[in-house]
Amino acid sequence: MPRMTRLTPDTAVGASRDLLADLASRRGQLGDMVSTMAHSPAVLGGYLQLSRAMGRAKLDRRTSERISIAIQARQGCGLCLEAHVSAARALGVDEEEIERARKGTSADPATAAIVALALQIYREPTSITDEQVSAVRKHGFSDRAIADVVGVVALNVLTGAFNLLAGLTPGSDGSDAGD
Repeated sequence: MPRMTRLTPDTAVGASRDLLADLASRRGQLGDMVSTMAHSPAVLGGYLQLSRAMGRAKLDRRTSERISIAIQARQGCGLCLEAHVSAARALGVDEEEIERARKGTSADPATAAIVALALQIYREPTSITDEQVSAVRKHGFSDRAIADVVGVVALNVLTGAFNLLAGLTPGSDGSDAGD
């Protein structure tokens, strides 16, 4: 059961009204998460900016979705996990790889290494070693791609924590959580 109300361009005020109106004009329908985030124009604006920026990330989308699945399997946001599993399927990630991503790994050594790094960034970034970063580089990941992992992790922490706080769950009111 949602803990916070959804806002619309008609019920939101100030910057949130403008952000929601812009989204509604471009996409038609507003998801639960952005409609609820509109209670804080700072959070909504920050989410939208980070989300757009991560759309330009160097990481392959199939890889970033597997990172997102691994993080959401640990963070516990069912709505986020469902969305990322669906996105991974749409990108052609098979069910075995999706299950491996839930466990924080992959059959592909390069993907397993970058997912493991992402999970370490999520859990305990102070424990990352030079050797771990070098190992990820040896799998062909550039410094830009490695840096983008932090953005993917941050976006997942933001969306997952928000949805958990707001009580947004799969089917909580019949619509999706995304933007």
